[in-house]
Amino acid sequence: MVSESDTAPDFTAPMRTPDGDITEFSLSSATDDGPVVLAFFPGAFTSVCTGEMRTFRDRLDNLTDAGASLYGVSIDSPFSLGEFAEQNELTFPLISDTNKEVIDAYDVVMDFADLGVTGVAKRSVFVVDESGTITYAWVSDDPGVEPDYDEVEAAAADAA
Repeated sequence: MVSESDTAPDFTAPMRTPDGDITEFSLSSATDDGPVVLAFFPGAFTSVCTGEMRTFRDRLDNLTDAGASLYGVSIDSPFSLGEFAEQNELTFPLISDTNKEVIDAYDVVMDFADLGVTGVAKRSVFVVDESGTITYAWVSDDPGVEPDYDEVEAAAADAA
């Protein structure tokens, strides 16, 4: 698993922007503009994931004021993420990892064997500074647990 002080695995993936466009996201390009917060979530339209993404939406100013950019990451398609973003008025981009390369690179893959669901993202948050170093890492094996938002905001501010 990647952890604090590791070099963040770089990746390129489809991204749904807040204005509804689907573009290409590259972590190495994004960090040129300051720290990046990657918030991995198991799946759009699930209750805890919806609550988490809405909380990030409501607290987004705290991250941007610190100079950080927030990106949600899941294995959902960019089209599903677009509908999810619209329904929840999300004002930050969502990255689509349908090929599961990003969750694999960050070692945050989990299965819900009892539900027959395999290869979704563990709920996790990584802060990556401008040099591409992970300065904060939080990973939960319990998909019902949300991150400590105050802690994420402080880590983003420290990375700026």
